[in-house]
Amino acid sequence: MHEGGPWEVFHYLWLSTLPALPLRWPMADAPRSDRTAVESDAAETTARILLETQAVLFRPDNPFTFTSGRLSPVYVDCRRLISFPRARRKLMDMGAKLIENRIGFESLDAIAGGETAGIPFAAWIADRLSLPMLYVRKQAKGFGRNAQIEGELKDDARVLLVEDLASEGTSKLNFVRAIRQAGGEISHTFVIFNYGIFPHTESSLAAEGITLHALATWWDVAATAEKMGRFEPGQYDKIRSFLEDPEHWPAKSATAAR
Repeated sequence: MHEGGPWEVFHYLWLSTLPALPLRWPMADAPRSDRTAVESDAAETTARILLETQAVLFRPDNPFTFTSGRLSPVYVDCRRLISFPRARRKLMDMGAKLIENRIGFESLDAIAGGETAGIPFAAWIADRLSLPMLYVRKQAKGFGRNAQIEGELKDDARVLLVEDLASEGTSKLNFVRAIRQAGGEISHTFVIFNYGIFPHTESSLAAEGITLHALATWWDVAATAEKMGRFEPGQYDKIRSFLEDPEHWPAKSATAAR
């Protein structure tokens, strides 16, 4: 209970009615609110590693074009990380800790990497968790055993799918279905980086009974890049505009530039 004279009580009540100050940007799909302090630290560390290894790039004035035709002022290439031993070791240590905290210590029987970018990360995660490793092809190879999954997958084995990143989630569903068709059970997937700006990514996975776990998102990278002074003048606002509304970003960006 608040103690003090009438003036102090009045002042306290007046402050309690003031509207909350807005955040620097509205984070509709910002870092998950249920993160622990350890996970928040891991997200910032991951963002710093991605920036230091130049695995993320910002180019709002000359956007990247994705295979889908979407224009983007940001680009991430987690494949670069395999060439940085200290950085990848730290990421895999944090990833293993996240998996243990979010999924459990004895809740998995095997780790599967998605062809091709997920394979090295799956191997490193499997090593840290002392679990068998598999990898899943995008499609059956069409000769020999005609296998889509390489390695030994036992019936009803509880599998974790590991990939480098998640953008819109479509490739994950292909791998998930292949694992299930081969007799495995799968409820979780882990990535180093989740775009975190497309709501349908996690909802489409959830519809298939899959929970997505990631070390960091574009929100983490943008916040860390600003803190580290990595943005050129005017870049931050353009990046923020994309993160808030990627579907309409080119039009909004052009309008804002007029």
